[in-house]
Amino acid sequence: MQPTPNHHSDWKKSFFPARALRLFGDVRPGESTQVLLMLANLFLLMVGYYILKSVREAIVGGAELKSYASSAQAICMMGFVPLYSWIASRTHRMKLVMLFLSFFILNIELFVLGDYTGIPYLGFIFFVWLGVFNVAAPAQFWSYANDIYTKPIGERLFPIIAIGAVAGSPLGSLVAKVLFEKGIEPYNMMHLGAGILILHLGLYIVIDIRTRSEKTNHAPAKTESLSGANGFSLLLRNPYTRMIALLLLILNLVNTTGEYILTKSVNELAQHQATLQGLLPNSSEYINFIENFRGRFFSGFYLVVNLVAFVFQALIVSRMMKYIGLKAVLFMLPLVAFGAYGIIAMGAGLALIRFSKTIENATDYSVMNTGKAVLWLPTNRQEKYKAKQAADTFFVRFGDVLSGALVFLGTEIFSLGIRWFAVINIVLICIWLGVTLKVYKNHKLVSSGCADPVTPA
Repeated sequence: MQPTPNHHSDWKKSFFPARALRLFGDVRPGESTQVLLMLANLFLLMVGYYILKSVREAIVGGAELKSYASSAQAICMMGFVPLYSWIASRTHRMKLVMLFLSFFILNIELFVLGDYTGIPYLGFIFFVWLGVFNVAAPAQFWSYANDIYTKPIGERLFPIIAIGAVAGSPLGSLVAKVLFEKGIEPYNMMHLGAGILILHLGLYIVIDIRTRSEKTNHAPAKTESLSGANGFSLLLRNPYTRMIALLLLILNLVNTTGEYILTKSVNELAQHQATLQGLLPNSSEYINFIENFRGRFFSGFYLVVNLVAFVFQALIVSRMMKYIGLKAVLFMLPLVAFGAYGIIAMGAGLALIRFSKTIENATDYSVMNTGKAVLWLPTNRQEKYKAKQAADTFFVRFGDVLSGALVFLGTEIFSLGIRWFAVINIVLICIWLGVTLKVYKNHKLVSSGCADPVTPA
């Protein structure tokens, strides 16, 4: 006969971490260790990613080039999603994670080797690659989280786990900023990103062993392979997941167009400063100045964005979920974005554009990221892994493609300035609000048929 679990003893053993976590959300007895491990793993992922993202901004600076590269990312996603689904159908959960991350870690070292050997268009290739990684890796993390937590428990704990993202992001930006100021070459910084991702993979293994070997307050371990259709088929045959995909597409279309506005403004200022320094256009000194200016600006920009996102995530998101609900979480970003692009449309300079994008991105990285994760809790395992990967990769990047087409038409055909792109975003946000309302209503319908939460052991 097994002894009766002693919840008082469990609470006492984890009292200090649990009490600290309760400042940020509703953590219950026996949950704190797993939550801290998940938080730390997401933290490592975002530290590594933001180092690589700062490298990207230094080596690929053209605003138009970034927009056009999104088409290449979407094409890659058309092959990536079926391949990911095929592998997921033939392997168990942890092996899928290990194969996925090992592939991307190897790629990073190949980019460093490519720089030494002088491969042409390497910066463009890296931009496309990072565009795949930066949606696929977080998507897999949240698929895993959706798999090990039930819906009611996930709604309580996801806002706390997501603190790892908004804590890791500013640290990665700060590390990159310091390394840029010390004159470290961008490609040499990639080694550090790869090393952090190795630690991230190791922590996955620790979490998975604990999930399978201990009775904790999360869903029963389901490590078998995922049979059934591929991600696109699963996504498109379900009206609820289709609406999620449309929501992500419009969200990213607006955000990427906003990134074009910011990058265009930064490039114009960098070129002006280089001219004041007396540097000749296209000279090596001019190019180095522009790259360093962009690297310092965007590493500093990401640092501030993620510090603000950390405050939002730590102090606001869990309370919004608890006292107002998912509706407030889903609607906050489009309303913030509406205000941000309204300011830009009135003719704001770089300082106000930076401020507007800071608030928009901080809300996206904290409030909206939590909302996007929660939306998948009532779905089945195949949809959590395969359909979510399709939505978070292809449809997000297809939003980039549409933004690239918009930039092309706006700059090459109609010669639109920054203010007109802001006006277009305002129109898109109105559509976004309507889609958000539809997603929320569908979520309520789907959630009404969910199973009861797992009883803590």
